[in-house]
Amino acid sequence: MKMRTTIAAILCVFAPTVLAHGQQTPMLNPPRPGYSFPQRQTLTYSVDWRVFPAGTAVLRFEAAGDRENVTASADTIGALNMLFHVSDRFQSIFSRSRGCTTDFNKQTVEGRRQASSTLHLDYSQNRSILDEKNLVKGQTKHVESSIPGCVTDLLSGVFYASSQRIELGHSFVIPVVDAMRIVPVTMKVESREEIKTPLGTFKTLRVQPTAAAGVVKNRGNIWIWYTDDERHIPVQMRARLFWGTITFRLTGNENK
Repeated sequence: MKMRTTIAAILCVFAPTVLAHGQQTPMLNPPRPGYSFPQRQTLTYSVDWRVFPAGTAVLRFEAAGDRENVTASADTIGALNMLFHVSDRFQSIFSRSRGCTTDFNKQTVEGRRQASSTLHLDYSQNRSILDEKNLVKGQTKHVESSIPGCVTDLLSGVFYASSQRIELGHSFVIPVVDAMRIVPVTMKVESREEIKTPLGTFKTLRVQPTAAAGVVKNRGNIWIWYTDDERHIPVQMRARLFWGTITFRLTGNENK
């Protein structure tokens, strides 16, 4: 049984969707006026697969001058950990004023699969530089490609959305870099809902990210519930995929 019970499952909405020839890459809009990314914050989520506890995910934000550093860890727990062990680590560095990603790194342990990769975005040269290594087989890959301009990544894209105008009936498009591809993801604000988590009950706006092709179109759906306030904190995330539903619920929010 192969399941990716990690934050990557929620972020698979940003899986490869190659732009059609001649299709214009959408612009990454800067944060809305008055918004600032967290100076220092830790968000902790419980992860359930169907009705079973499956894991935990922890995200940490640290301001570093004009850049934001986001780290994330995701680990399976309990019986599921015995069946399919997952321990993933992600790091994203992006501009606080624009949201443009400069570096995205990940280390994944998923069952027998172990891999690491680094992606550097050089906007002065409009180049992306990817280095990947299969830690089991020792295989490596180095690829360079052109990029159109300011883009976000698989991890920070979820939180970049918090910097945008999230209002009922409103949609916006985010250009996301995944390996060497640019993925235009539409964030559609669908409804207002009250969501109960271990931290309490929150008034939220439910957002559905969609892409024109790829994993989401063919295998399932993703929803993110952002608090209906100026912070737009994602208090719940859900991926309904072909092998079951994964739900992330906020269990901790520390600002220190």
